[in-house]
Amino acid sequence: MFDTAPRLTHGAITVRGIRQRDAKALEAELIANRPWLERWEATLPGTRPSGRFDTRSSIRSLLESDRDGTGMAFAIEVDGEFAGQLNVANISGGALASSTLGYWIAQRFAGRGATTTAVALVADHLLGPAGLHRVEVCIRPENVASLRVVEKLGFRYEGCRRRYIHIDGDWRDHLCFAIVREELAEPMLQRWLAGRVPPFDRSVYPVEVGGDPRAGSAR
Repeated sequence: MFDTAPRLTHGAITVRGIRQRDAKALEAELIANRPWLERWEATLPGTRPSGRFDTRSSIRSLLESDRDGTGMAFAIEVDGEFAGQLNVANISGGALASSTLGYWIAQRFAGRGATTTAVALVADHLLGPAGLHRVEVCIRPENVASLRVVEKLGFRYEGCRRRYIHIDGDWRDHLCFAIVREELAEPMLQRWLAGRVPPFDRSVYPVEVGGDPRAGSAR
């Protein structure tokens, strides 16, 4: 079993385990950021985002995954204020030692490096103290802001998963990125802050990327 979500901090940015008492703040942010996040919300086939949020049940489910070692559920804070979520899912040990990562940030905190810092902090934890070998992030080609996060941090592009996840009423393509422990000679956060991440070449993408440059989610 893996450790529960730790508290990790750099400057004004903190990621910490989400708690049931975050439900009210989470609901307020989801409602306030509805136009910002709606197009990235996962849906069931035949449905569209409802605009209703049962945040207590959502947090309860995340905490169950945290307790059984298959996930880690983080709140992102900026200067102590609830700013978004970062969830680690599909944690596998043994010969795979892998996980997937997804995130969103409230619109008013965008452009301040909060998401990039949070992803780097958690990836460093997963590939270090948590003992994993690989971290994966899948992002829609339209989600330019989320693509910038993984590009800036040096995640490696692995391919396009066609019609991969049902989001905003349809099956959507996703670009898949990953990093393995051997690819990091130093912590991801340290490498990014020092400007040692090689420039990313978007010509590797098989599809044109683009959309709302303010988009805030990794879905």
